[in-house]
Amino acid sequence: CLLTLQVIDPMNVSEPDSSFAFVREFILLGFSCEWKIQILLFSLFLTTYALTITGNGAIVCALCCDRRLHIPMYMFLGNFSFLEIWYVSSTTPKMLINFLSDKKTISFVGCFLQFYFFFSLGTTECLLLAVMAFDRYLAICRPLHYPNLMTGHLCTKLVMTCWACGFLWFLIPIVLISQMSFCGSNIIDHVVCDPGPLFALACVSAPATQLLCYTLSSLVIFGNFLFILGSYTLVLTAVLRMPSATGRHKAFSTCGSHLAVVSLFYGSLMVMYVSPGLGHSAAMQKVATLFYAMVTPLFNPFIYSFRNKEIKAALRKVLGYILRHIR
Repeated sequence: CLLTLQVIDPMNVSEPDSSFAFVREFILLGFSCEWKIQILLFSLFLTTYALTITGNGAIVCALCCDRRLHIPMYMFLGNFSFLEIWYVSSTTPKMLINFLSDKKTISFVGCFLQFYFFFSLGTTECLLLAVMAFDRYLAICRPLHYPNLMTGHLCTKLVMTCWACGFLWFLIPIVLISQMSFCGSNIIDHVVCDPGPLFALACVSAPATQLLCYTLSSLVIFGNFLFILGSYTLVLTAVLRMPSATGRHKAFSTCGSHLAVVSLFYGSLMVMYVSPGLGHSAAMQKVATLFYAMVTPLFNPFIYSFRNKEIKAALRKVLGYILRHIR
């Protein structure tokens, strides 16, 4: 969900050659393969997208309809599922169109809109995962004070802060990148509008800005990851001290689903961004991007509902309501 951005530095760049034709649209190369493979990938991605929307949408509906689940833990989960719907929708529809298109073009404005929403929603997800870890820490390590600490008012403020910070974190750098001049080739060898290929198409370069944006990316990735790691270290210590085996099992079950989601999401992010100097191949970048952009949102509903009796009961209630009205 993170990026490396570039701003034109007037002190160390030169004017572009006027003989270049400036780019008005980009070509998202995606997966270059035979037509039959393109159709197969289209079917696979469409199925994945439909399941992701259905699964996360079902959780949102279930949590909204069951008043017993109107507590902070499930409010965070509902927002997370709602976020995943928009996160996967920021890129997948354009991928599906490109599978059936010969041109595979995306307008300049469309590219940067996709860029902004994809990375903003990804940043929001990083922040929301950290808040959910903090909620579990309070619930397990401070159980007697939890109702007074994690109030509905605080829960609402935390969620709103995640969304606001997520959409503001990269706003200025993305605007500055959109003001850069792109000339020569307009081919982006990726499945989404990613900063790396965009830098290669720019008429000028500014290494100082790349360092700045790598710092911003590192703060989001590693700052939240270390916070989650610290929270669950304290949680694990508290769980191991519990005298009741039933209590330990319930705590592990509650935290295990969140840890699984964190591992999936951050695992794929680390492949892309923990060692930028390795120079990952275009194929590796595409696979890693698809993993945290499509695979993780697909598995989240199943991970959270697999061992959660309350969510499964709420889902059955919603399903029964729908079936009664269909009949």
